[in-house]
Amino acid sequence: MDRLGGIAVITGGASGIGAACCRVFRDWGAEVVVLDRDIARARMVAEQIGGHAVCGDVGDADGIDRVAADIEAAHGAVAMLVTSAGVIQRPVRPDALSMSDWDEVVRIDQRGTYVSCLAFGRRMVQRRAGAIVNIASIAGMRSMPLHTYSPAKAAVISMTENLAAEWGPAGVRVNTVSPGFTRTPALQAAIDKGERDVSRLERLSALGRMVEPEEIARACAFLCSGDAAAITGVNIPVDCGWLVTTSWETYGGLRPPADNAEPR
Repeated sequence: MDRLGGIAVITGGASGIGAACCRVFRDWGAEVVVLDRDIARARMVAEQIGGHAVCGDVGDADGIDRVAADIEAAHGAVAMLVTSAGVIQRPVRPDALSMSDWDEVVRIDQRGTYVSCLAFGRRMVQRRAGAIVNIASIAGMRSMPLHTYSPAKAAVISMTENLAAEWGPAGVRVNTVSPGFTRTPALQAAIDKGERDVSRLERLSALGRMVEPEEIARACAFLCSGDAAAITGVNIPVDCGWLVTTSWETYGGLRPPADNAEPR
């Protein structure tokens, strides 16, 4: 596996998948900037990995552009960006979803991803080099009772394709990773409270388990590495096979392994 070199900025790096990306990118040789609006938690992650903590809110377009300029002035050119900052949505009916909640998810998950790409990507374009990985979701690929989160994540997948085509001639690659049900602290807390059925989450995947945050992070690191130099504009689901399993419920679910099958 090709080692990473240069500076990597991880938005939403103070927790969950973002924090896992910070650890993995550090382990793969990158100099990591933990960018998060929760500066106290960002500093904790930065101290653990020997990185840098920066306060920034992806919902503030002008502010995030200033943050990008400040990071490059303080630490040098940013070679890699992972846009992990995001908020979630409760699975409620449309008439129970307030427009203020709808707007907040779109502001952070969709618009925030775009302005982050623009703030760092336009500087990469000027240098004719760079790699961006946007964190979307399998929710952006299937129908779910998430009437703002799912469309926002679908938009992330679409904008990734658009930016990959726009910036490819300048040597900047843009890809997406779409996590499945990932054992982040937030999801684990919901499981512990009895709000999510872990056995159901595991059963509805081909591999029979949930995704670990580091598995998402390793996919992101690969896409930023030289081993992925010819890959741009793709969406890679990292979901333990949830996407290929759920439709089998129509036929009674996955079949158990045929342990007694005769080899051919």
